[in-house]
Amino acid sequence: MLKRFRLYFVLLLSLTIMTGCFSSSPEEKIHKILEKTTEKESDFTEHQEPLNKLENKEKEQYDKIIKLGMNEYEQIVELSDEATKNIDEREAIIEKEHNSMQASKKQFNKIEEQIGKIEDKKVKKEATEMNKIMSERYSTYDNLYEAYQQSLKYDRELYELFKKEDLKMDELQGQIKKINTSYTKVLKTNRQFNELTEKSNQKKESFYNSSGIEMADSTKK
Repeated sequence: MLKRFRLYFVLLLSLTIMTGCFSSSPEEKIHKILEKTTEKESDFTEHQEPLNKLENKEKEQYDKIIKLGMNEYEQIVELSDEATKNIDEREAIIEKEHNSMQASKKQFNKIEEQIGKIEDKKVKKEATEMNKIMSERYSTYDNLYEAYQQSLKYDRELYELFKKEDLKMDELQGQIKKINTSYTKVLKTNRQFNELTEKSNQKKESFYNSSGIEMADSTKK
């Protein structure tokens, strides 16, 4: 009987130790969530270079069309079709980028529950401020996505106009004005997003410092 009691005691002690190993503090759980949000955004970072290349290529196609006269209509149509394909490619990249950010946002939303469990007031304050800035960043990206999609729509309309043999100058100027206004909004929103990304990284670092958790390199992006 005594041996059996000792066996039960050893098993109970082992289970207690194992439970302690698997339990994590709210700060550690937040750290893991942040690492996963960074992983989800990896595709977003990878898409920036090909997107920039396509944008530069489309500008070259536009410049070529503007220099051509209507007696070179067939070449204008050919270039317009190429530019439209360029838009299709950019739309595909933007969708992948958007999906990546939405997956990151979904992961990030798990943080709020953990913040409420933090006992240290200073750490809780840092986590709350980080949550606010990062939430604003995701919201700004949503605005950026919508603005960019609208700009692509106007671009597509422009290249359809170029294919009109009876295109009027005021019609062309009106479309270009819409595009310029749209891209001004894109640039402004993109600037806000970049600023919030920098602030988010700073807030992450402040949270890690206050909680005593070492900031992984992967979260500094």
